[in-house]
Amino acid sequence: MRHEMSFAIDRRTALGLGLAVSLTGFAGLARAQAAEGAEALIQRVATELIETLKTDATLRSGDIAKVSALVDAKVMPHVNFTRMTASAVGRFWRQATPEQKQRLQAECKTLLVRTYSGALSQVKDQTLSVKPLRAAAGDTEVVVRSELRAPGKEPVQLDYRVEKTDAGWKIYDLNVLGVWLVETYRSQFAEEINASGLDGLINSLAQRNRSNAADKPRAGAKG
Repeated sequence: MRHEMSFAIDRRTALGLGLAVSLTGFAGLARAQAAEGAEALIQRVATELIETLKTDATLRSGDIAKVSALVDAKVMPHVNFTRMTASAVGRFWRQATPEQKQRLQAECKTLLVRTYSGALSQVKDQTLSVKPLRAAAGDTEVVVRSELRAPGKEPVQLDYRVEKTDAGWKIYDLNVLGVWLVETYRSQFAEEINASGLDGLINSLAQRNRSNAADKPRAGAKG
């Protein structure tokens, strides 16, 4: 049981860190892409992020306000969140109205931030090792593969799907231990949409976010 719990924490930590890298680390991506490959960039950014997490108590505590502020300041310009949400919704995205698309993106963003902000508190002595990129020079979509390592623990697979746009490289999917985030949400979302439609999915996400917010302890509160 203890091994299973440790494995679950490691996986959650990896996903939280992976999201954090994609959320906070790519603010300088457009500027750096000309001189730095995607894999070198992720390695550098992950190292900087881990050091920040080690010294920033409010981030480690899962302070939702601070994490949300980071998302608003760093993510939206540098992650293709529209593509991420559309891929998760699948074929139903084409049926959604502009208002529904806006609400879906807002609720998905809140879900990701609230679900994984707690994982930031688990980052202590991890390091990220990025593997050599297997891609041609002209490829505009690549998979950057890496491992999250900690002393005495098995490495955790952590990969990124990244696309090159006129505005720079942008992440649109994340893989932890062989499970792609978008694919996981797509199966969950499809079940909800088939049962109650797009509005049903939006309402379900909103309800889940409200529940997560209510259950989230305040930073520094005693549990």
